[in-house]
Amino acid sequence: MKRNSPTKTSELLQERAAPLATPTDLTRSATKDIAGAMNAILADVFALYLKTKNFHWHMSGPHFRDYHLLLDEHGDQLFAMTDPIAERIRKIAGGTLKSIGHISRLQRVLDNDAEYVEPLDMIAELAEDNKTLAGRLREAHNVCDEHRDVATASLIEVWIDETERRTWFLSEIKRGRQ
Repeated sequence: MKRNSPTKTSELLQERAAPLATPTDLTRSATKDIAGAMNAILADVFALYLKTKNFHWHMSGPHFRDYHLLLDEHGDQLFAMTDPIAERIRKIAGGTLKSIGHISRLQRVLDNDAEYVEPLDMIAELAEDNKTLAGRLREAHNVCDEHRDVATASLIEVWIDETERRTWFLSEIKRGRQ
């Protein structure tokens, strides 16, 4: 078996320590801006996913089954967004979230750790969070437009539509409380 020379070993170690490099025609500035916007979106999606599952797990009352199933569907939609967001960030040579702590530093969706939340308050809170997420997705879309990143922008368009659908469903439910 042939051994590597000390120079070759040093080169291999440097290569391993180097950040991942992904070829893209986007500028470093574009990558930084888009990755920053999308990492914030990713953190918000994870936070909203967990809040949605929290409310799904703790739902009660006369509409338990309907709300429980709806929030399970919404949680699945949110979780399904996470991998495409992170992979898109990596495709453009950006770094992405690495931990729960990283998520907590970037998330803008507020947690709800209350012991008990009324079912219609859960619905109202999730409706507002989804509405806010749609607005933040539009802001991220603007960043992509500024840098001519049509691939990320087209993904965002689908997520805006899904988010508006969740907002619509939740808003129709909460309308009954007014």
